[in-house]
Amino acid sequence: MTQSSRIPLDSTVSASIDPKLDLNWQDDALDLSAGYGMQTIATRAGHHRTDEGEHSEAIFTTSSYVYESAADAAAHFDGSKKGNVYSRHTNPSVRTFERRLAALEGGERAVATASGMGAILTMCLAYLKAGDHLLAAKQLFGSSVGLFNTYFVKYGVEVSYVDCFDNDAWAAAVRDNTRVIYCESPSNPLGQIADLSFLSQLARDNGALFIVDNCFATPAIQKPLDLGADIVIHSATKYIDGQGRVLGGALVGSEKLMQEAFTVVRSGGISMSPFNAWVFTKGLETLTLRMKAHCENANKVAQYLSEHPKVSRVHFSGLGDHLAHELARRQHYRKDCFGAIMGFEVASDNLSDKQAAWQVIDSTRMISITNNLGDVKTTLTHPSTTTHFRLSPEDRLAAGVTEGLIRLSVGLEDVEDIIQDLARGLNSL
Repeated sequence: MTQSSRIPLDSTVSASIDPKLDLNWQDDALDLSAGYGMQTIATRAGHHRTDEGEHSEAIFTTSSYVYESAADAAAHFDGSKKGNVYSRHTNPSVRTFERRLAALEGGERAVATASGMGAILTMCLAYLKAGDHLLAAKQLFGSSVGLFNTYFVKYGVEVSYVDCFDNDAWAAAVRDNTRVIYCESPSNPLGQIADLSFLSQLARDNGALFIVDNCFATPAIQKPLDLGADIVIHSATKYIDGQGRVLGGALVGSEKLMQEAFTVVRSGGISMSPFNAWVFTKGLETLTLRMKAHCENANKVAQYLSEHPKVSRVHFSGLGDHLAHELARRQHYRKDCFGAIMGFEVASDNLSDKQAAWQVIDSTRMISITNNLGDVKTTLTHPSTTTHFRLSPEDRLAAGVTEGLIRLSVGLEDVEDIIQDLARGLNSL
């Protein structure tokens, strides 16, 4: 196994897997200080077997836990004794997922949430207060912008946006009260790349937290914590599950920062269900294998789209002429992987851009028309009328979401079949 495919693991990561947090666990979890490879960690990290000796991770579908005595219960509640209190707080199935994801990202601890947006809400509640400034990229998921602009502005948080790829704009936009610098990289829906090392230094120089949504790349391709980020956010609904089955989110970072996030989740009830956590844990077992296959398909599909006469532009950093191609190669430790989400713009002499995009989408037969992504099944959506439709036309344009833009999440079908189905749509123009 090459060095680049291994995760540098030290005692801080190993220490985050604390058997004292569990009731009746055998201390047999993978010793992460041994420097295991990525796929081994994805398959085995974080699992403590119960006294039953199960090989596959168990699902603990319980709302509460039984104590040995009233005094034992009191000790759990006041924190003098470690253990489970209530599944809104802690659950063994959720904890296994958290430990495995933290190990893959190279963080000390992860905190799971009910959805990806639940993770972003937790971020805002944990690290922002009235009078603080959130500096974010313009290129964000529409619901994130809606959460910031509709709710947190109402509660006194100042929010401003810059192009994710413009380092000068980031530096100029920092204020004395900037507390969080936030971006997606690659971004939704265009896959733009931010300079994570630059932004992490900018945040450090100004006393802010740098938080990265790593949903599109996943730790199988990119580890923002290694590039200086303080916190990584995931919508586990996407690639971590990989099959579009359940909702979930997570934050990963230091023990101190994650304790703040955990307090929000515990108090606000933004908790992940045990069953969903089990699904995500099993999804992590194949994450690196799936992402490699996703990327191989995506590279071929992007090349096809870039050569089609009805496609005016392809937004995908895996193409050699993309402005951020070399930056993506530096930040992605798997050098031939650029993710599997791309945007492409279509145009027609006879139709409006929106009509052309809808016709391409509607003319496909195999590809799923859905707003989800990161699935083994290829999906298509029209962002300006779905994921970003609540944004004003001006904000959509600022984010690069045009009427002719289609977002494509390349799945794991035979790539020839994916291309043939896209050709069916494009050739209908």
